[in-house]
Amino acid sequence: MSAPWKLAVTADYSEADGSTIYGDIGLGTLAEQGIEWSRVEVPISPGALEGFDAVLLLSGTPFGAAQLEGVTTLTHVARFGAGFDSVDLEACDAAGITVTNAPTGLRVPMAHTALTFLFALAHNLLPKDRLVREADWDRKAEYRGPGLATATIGMIGLGGIGQETVRQLRALDLEVIAWNRSPRPEFCAEIGVEQLELDEVIARSDYLIVTVAANSQTRHLIGAPELARMKDSAFLINIARGAVVDEPALITALQDGTIAGAGLDVFEVEPLPASSPLLALENVVLAPHSLCWTKDFAENTGAEVLGEVTAVASGRAPRNVVNAPQASADGSSGATGTTSSSGADGAPASAAGTRG
Repeated sequence: MSAPWKLAVTADYSEADGSTIYGDIGLGTLAEQGIEWSRVEVPISPGALEGFDAVLLLSGTPFGAAQLEGVTTLTHVARFGAGFDSVDLEACDAAGITVTNAPTGLRVPMAHTALTFLFALAHNLLPKDRLVREADWDRKAEYRGPGLATATIGMIGLGGIGQETVRQLRALDLEVIAWNRSPRPEFCAEIGVEQLELDEVIARSDYLIVTVAANSQTRHLIGAPELARMKDSAFLINIARGAVVDEPALITALQDGTIAGAGLDVFEVEPLPASSPLLALENVVLAPHSLCWTKDFAENTGAEVLGEVTAVASGRAPRNVVNAPQASADGSSGATGTTSSSGADGAPASAAGTRG
């Protein structure tokens, strides 16, 4: 690099000292690589990225044609975490800009997120916590949990996060069945999981865990018809994106007993509005789209995303390219090298990511 590579970091989740909402992700190490970084306010205004070589999106702030207006220098958009559903890949393609994500560092923390919800629901953790706080121990027999010993766990999505979750579940000797948009015969055979049609997974599961990518094909993948197919004793766990589940239909199902309960880390509108009926339901465990935020999550995902930034700045091919940037008139493109694209959680490049 003949001149310092200039990286813009979204200011919504970062501070001037390099700290972020996730913790220390390693921004202070970039100077050693000849990379200068500074913060850019969000929403990103047209022309605000002119003069920058790359931008690091720490949040799901929208990024597309409006943010690229008047920008001629940008070659790389790096997304912290797996999800890139807020990035207009076609606009970046047309501008010759490489888009990358960082899907592997969060797979274990995300699998642990699914397990956290699973155990909390199986053992009625929140009602029992409340009984202690309210000195109401005499009612503890009312809250015997359904348990897991004979349960069937259904996985909706077998990308990176889904597969890691299945590994953790099978290590606990739990029965798992799964659905994925494409066959995963080798993985399923290796791990001992039956891959079935979506309707069958929904109908047979005692706990249904959703990890699919968010895109036009999976919007409201779990809606009123799917919820009606679930057992009335079953629980839904969504750690993907809020839009994958029809939230009004889910609220109705929870209120009328169509299903027994839910664990939700994501919502169709975030932050969850104070008027949401979900807040009044006792059969729901809620988290603010951050249950996987741990020290190891921040360190591992930070190392991965900054590794992508450093690779592009050094003229090397990044690993996690999620689009297909078009060559410019001089035969070059914004990408310094591309790999076979994969989206969050192992989804194809045409699919938007699930997390982060």
